Amino acid sequence: MKNSILALLMLLATLLLAQPDPRHIANGHQIHTSGYIDMPYIVTLGDGTWLCAFTTGKLEEGLDGQHIVASRSRDLGQTWSAPVAIEPAEGPAASWAMPYLTNYGRVYVFYSYNGDEISELKGEKIRNDILGWYCFKYSDDGGLTWSKRHRLPLRKTACDLANDWQGNVQIFWGIGKPVTVGEGMIFGFTKLGKYMLDNGEGWFFRCANINTERNPDSLQWKLLPDGESGLRNAEFGSVQEEHSLVPMNDGRLCCIFRTQTGYLAEAYSKDGGHRWTLPRQARYTDGRTVKTSRACPKVWRCENGKYLLWFHNHSGDHFSSRNPAWLAGGVELNGEIRWSQPEIVIFGDDHSYESGRFSYPDLVEVDGRYWVTETNKLKARIHELPKAMLNLLWYQLDSVGRPPLAVNRPPVMQFDEEQLKAEKLPISGFPKHPEGGFILLNAMRDTAGLTIEMIVQPKDFSHGRVLLDTRNDLGAGLYIQTTGYRQLELNLCNTETCESWTTDPGLLDVVRPHRVTFIVDNAPDIILCAVDGQLCDGGMSRQYGWRHYSPFLGLVLTNKKKEMRILPEEMKALKIYDRALSVSEVVGN
Repeated sequence: MKNSILALLMLLATLLLAQPDPRHIANGHQIHTSGYIDMPYIVTLGDGTWLCAFTTGKLEEGLDGQHIVASRSRDLGQTWSAPVAIEPAEGPAASWAMPYLTNYGRVYVFYSYNGDEISELKGEKIRNDILGWYCFKYSDDGGLTWSKRHRLPLRKTACDLANDWQGNVQIFWGIGKPVTVGEGMIFGFTKLGKYMLDNGEGWFFRCANINTERNPDSLQWKLLPDGESGLRNAEFGSVQEEHSLVPMNDGRLCCIFRTQTGYLAEAYSKDGGHRWTLPRQARYTDGRTVKTSRACPKVWRCENGKYLLWFHNHSGDHFSSRNPAWLAGGVELNGEIRWSQPEIVIFGDDHSYESGRFSYPDLVEVDGRYWVTETNKLKARIHELPKAMLNLLWYQLDSVGRPPLAVNRPPVMQFDEEQLKAEKLPISGFPKHPEGGFILLNAMRDTAGLTIEMIVQPKDFSHGRVLLDTRNDLGAGLYIQTTGYRQLELNLCNTETCESWTTDPGLLDVVRPHRVTFIVDNAPDIILCAVDGQLCDGGMSRQYGWRHYSPFLGLVLTNKKKEMRILPEEMKALKIYDRALSVSEVVGN
């Protein structure tokens, strides 16, 4: 067992240190590019072909010409065929295609369709791609041709009757790919009680005979939950939308969705969607709640019976900051899904609002390999995920009675408590700089990075008490000091500027030792912190537990004496790595 874990860590380190970085958005394979491209969702056909349905248009999201198409790949996503129109660009807006593959090979696509061509509200022109009818088409030839349009029986509920059209027009959209439940199928979507994007609630269409009945007019549709109110918790406010559904191993259903509270919401059903628990905030296994912004969260159950969660790991209440994306592993615990601490799964160098955000993913699993799709609304790509990273996420949750994780590459420097009684310690193991000293970090590089892991017990947290210091006479180097409300701060400095970040407020105290880890990841240019094996997420005090730093920081050097100064007796152990550890490695330590 121990050898297998070591092999996973070696593979993960190789993938993260080698070029190209599989997490970098540019290293994915392009599915499609256009003025607008959204929700690239894939089903795997019987012959191994991937069929991807998505929404596209030549103009920006919500403008004329928005329609749904399908594209095919026969080489695991490396190349894609020219899109085939499911609905034409010249017709009413057709959006948010969600494909479902039946047991007998037919592919259904469910989507929003502005069949009444509503384009105004109170005399003003409006965006019209979440209005109208819920429709479907199907293909019996792998997406090459599509049937005529059929309309789902979307009954009016209290949410509709309270909307701007008093129910004569319905406002809705879906982001969750349908899932098989028993012999049937179910998918979730969001209704709105007010245009635009207000008073959201979750609803579900279930069809009990879609895998056996081939006559589309004989399909048995049921809108759930029972009654007039959809899935929502009034305490979460108006924004409750983009419901993602997954069947659980014990027969329950789990639904997650975004809110404007900064936290991920979840609910469970034991009776196939008829009734649901009151939504609550989703949680990690350590009990903390999962932060995510107003972006599309997605949950998937994998063939091994475990789960993956895509989210954005900060508590923003807006549509921005969707870079990077994070992935957590999940297991069932007492009838609910609890999540591992997350890893960065996709990042990009573009941090702009216009083209640097990405979301609306799908997961593809084939023969033990995993891929994830994403879109920045201009390009859709697919990325193969490092299997070692996923296994280690799940290992975090299933480590009882198993050997602890062992870091593949040992630290370049390591000191025990006895050695740390000295005020100065030699620095070694890093590249030499021509003018003297070592290069601790080259922020211009796209790989490697730096990790400082220490066990500390400060005597007090007065601001500016330096625990570790490698700076030269010009102030270049790194140092760690006490600051804020029982926090430690890492500072990375050249001769002109510093980049800094702190642990979350209030996590440390003077009563006991704490294991504190700072990870400087050169690929996404992000500093992460962990305290006692818990990745900082900002807590209740701030939006982020991590931050971007500028690659123009350049070289972080040591002093020419190649020494670091420490605060004896307050530093109990110290390890320094010349790379960014994964979060799973930090948790393992």
